[in-house]
Amino acid sequence: MVIVRYADDVVAGFEHEADASRFLDAMRARFAVFALTLHPDKTRLLEFGRHAAARRRQRGFGKPETFTFLGFTFICGKTRNGKFLLKRKSRGDRVQAKLAEVKEELRHRRHQPIPEQGKWLAQVIAGFFNYHAVPTNFAALRAFRDHVRDLWPRSLRRRSQRDFTTYERTKKLADDWLPKPRILHPWPRDRFAVKHPRWEPYAGIPPVRFCAGGAQ
Repeated sequence: MVIVRYADDVVAGFEHEADASRFLDAMRARFAVFALTLHPDKTRLLEFGRHAAARRRQRGFGKPETFTFLGFTFICGKTRNGKFLLKRKSRGDRVQAKLAEVKEELRHRRHQPIPEQGKWLAQVIAGFFNYHAVPTNFAALRAFRDHVRDLWPRSLRRRSQRDFTTYERTKKLADDWLPKPRILHPWPRDRFAVKHPRWEPYAGIPPVRFCAGGAQ
């Protein structure tokens, strides 16, 4: 059993469907004691994980369902070698909402000097990357930056009827001010190994040794 919780959002994973069903029934009963209920639209059982695609295919079903959690859509994917890969992709509605905020704020900042606008946009993109720059999500990072890059010259063109915002200038502005997309966070298994090291001989990971020069 695996549980990931943040505030009142919870994802629980089980090897067997029967265990998941019993857990859900127990949760409903426990909540009822305090006159609470689980959210009817957000609470559901779904088949997910490394064997989900094959099992659903055997039963004549389509691809495994996806679910959203903390701003990401979780997808059963594959590596180039055909092995299971948990993919995380930024939720489209959240990204569109953020871009709408950027567009509106650019309207208010339209007549600020370009360096001020550039510094602000750099902070916006860096903040987006700090949260969303997880493995398998590079396409969403690039798309977000590209949309911001397109919004900026549109806003600048409205400052005057004389438009000097050429493609070359737009590209230079983006290169000068907008951070380029890159993955900032490790894979979940790597992060877990750092916080909860397992040094058993069968784990295949040598123990950490401390010496006068530091850890090895």
